[in-house]
Amino acid sequence: MSQMQQEHTRDKKVDASDRQADHPWLIRTYAGHSTAKASNALYRGNLAKGQTGLSVAFDLPTQTGYDSDHVLSRGEVGKVGVPVCHLGDMRTLFDQIPLDQMNTSMTINATAPWLLALYIAVAEEQGADVSALQGTVQNDLIKEYLSRGTYICPPKPSLKMIGDVAEYCYTHIPKWNPMNVCSYHLQEAGATPQQELAFALATACAVLDELKPRVPAEDFPALAGRISFFVNAGIRFVTEMCKMRAFADLWDEILRDRYGIENPKFRRFRYGVQVNSLGLTEQQPENNVYRILIEMLAVTLSKKARARAVQLPAWNEALGLPRPWDQQWSMRMQQILAYETDLLEFDDLFDGNPAVDAKVEALKEGARHELEMLDGMGGAIGAIEYMKARLVDSNADRLGRIEAGETTVVGVNKFTTTEPSPLQSGDGGIMRVDPATEAEQIDRLNAWREERDDEAVKTALAALREAASKNENIMPASIAAAKAGVTTGEWAEQMRQIHGQYRGPTGVSGSPSNRTEGLDDIREAVDAVSKKLGRRLKFLMGKPGLDGHSNGAEQIAFRARDCGMDISYEGIRLTPEEIVTAALEDEAHVIGLSILSGSHMPLVEDLLNRMREAGLGHVPLIVGGIIPEEDSKRLLEMGVARVYTPKDFELNTIMMDIVTLADPKAVAAE
Repeated sequence: MSQMQQEHTRDKKVDASDRQADHPWLIRTYAGHSTAKASNALYRGNLAKGQTGLSVAFDLPTQTGYDSDHVLSRGEVGKVGVPVCHLGDMRTLFDQIPLDQMNTSMTINATAPWLLALYIAVAEEQGADVSALQGTVQNDLIKEYLSRGTYICPPKPSLKMIGDVAEYCYTHIPKWNPMNVCSYHLQEAGATPQQELAFALATACAVLDELKPRVPAEDFPALAGRISFFVNAGIRFVTEMCKMRAFADLWDEILRDRYGIENPKFRRFRYGVQVNSLGLTEQQPENNVYRILIEMLAVTLSKKARARAVQLPAWNEALGLPRPWDQQWSMRMQQILAYETDLLEFDDLFDGNPAVDAKVEALKEGARHELEMLDGMGGAIGAIEYMKARLVDSNADRLGRIEAGETTVVGVNKFTTTEPSPLQSGDGGIMRVDPATEAEQIDRLNAWREERDDEAVKTALAALREAASKNENIMPASIAAAKAGVTTGEWAEQMRQIHGQYRGPTGVSGSPSNRTEGLDDIREAVDAVSKKLGRRLKFLMGKPGLDGHSNGAEQIAFRARDCGMDISYEGIRLTPEEIVTAALEDEAHVIGLSILSGSHMPLVEDLLNRMREAGLGHVPLIVGGIIPEEDSKRLLEMGVARVYTPKDFELNTIMMDIVTLADPKAVAAE
């Protein structure tokens, strides 16, 4: 055989090998902003670029069950996702996107039954076979109490609604995943790998316990097999890969031993992933590209524990809202790994590796220990306060290690010398939502209300109320309400009236702390200023608006307490009016706000006006969040005393700023 023939034969073998490669995971980008029309254009553009599934980001009013014109929605409309107030918005969102050919993930929790109802109604309008729809609603309320904060009702009725969605999907949309057990936000809130494993699996057990009595015993294994997970992959690549293998083993073990599921098909650990956003840095943000790639490898290299769907953040998410090009860049990262490399041609690369096996076993052992403790507290529902406190503690440890230099973050606490980034020239490297978007969305909402059949709406809401009060499955009534023209706020208001509203634990105790190592100088300064003030320095930490990402606020309050201040922190979702009232009652010396949703300008302006009207114009106000430099300057001009962004990671510096601002002599000197 000639050399040319041999090479041709080798080429044919390679081609055959290529044909036998595994199919790539679903390639997604988490997207949605401004309006349903703008988001639809973004989705169709991404699909044209090779994206193979949709991942919908909803704005905070939609997530927390408020219409765009509600007082709490001010400044939040279209900021972190797309506003969907009614069937018309959902229809526009998926215009020219055939839902029977799409796999759609919706990051929605408290209003998951409602958004799924709207999705089903649009699919029916398109003429789709609803029973063939494929996708996922996140629908994990338990993690909302622990980390993300978009809950509405108390835990028990929320768990019941999770069950309603799962039961309905099993019967009517069998290919739909009715719940993502979402450990992603647990890691964002500071969870260790063992905590992430245990807290997520405890949540899954709570859901399975809710579902088991709802279906015949012979159907339960298949129903359990539809539960999926949504996880986080951090920068410690080997540990994260081992964590995913541990997840797969533990889930198989729990379904086999605790629930008696014999068929291995129904015990498979099915998960999607977004890699870690917590570790993305404002400093030298171009470094985030490498972080995202390395973190993706943790959930793709091991075939045994490979993600079924991957969505990646963009390099600039610590700065603000990514542009379409930024999202494309992250999508190309997935496509290069899936289509250019030979990764999908091989079996698991880590089977039999002693270091990997040992790490997996250690993680499983730690998770089992945590699970035993949670079971002793009554499971995930009974252990919410415990889990929240553990997460706040773990996050404090993580931040402390970064501050002390024990954990290296390149560009943040090491290798900080840098050149200016050309990626941030011109538009600042981010997309901005037009301020007129909110008013235009409210105009469309009012037009929708005027054009709908009011009697049909009243009838649908009455039926929804009756179903909820009688403990019936709310999905049929929700779908009927969607078709009648009911709005998101109206649907959620029925749930509030029947089940009540809930305020989750903050995880921050006001009691004195023993975490005082390295804080002696600050504690002495707090004592000295407190003597001048005639009482203990009072620091009020507030979270206005609908932003439920409370990690930063918790850590500021946590450190302020450890520094000896008298703290007041009531948690998320406060109106500016409520914060001013609390400041008057507490006689606060300094007020801090944390806003990560991009709504800082209208909320701070409202709060400052209310403070002046209440005679609190002399009280220093500090603001932290994902705030562009231009907005920081405007806030300072408006009267804000200090502005902090993710680059201000040294909490002790912030603590000394608070002491200085509260010092009457220092203020007089300024």
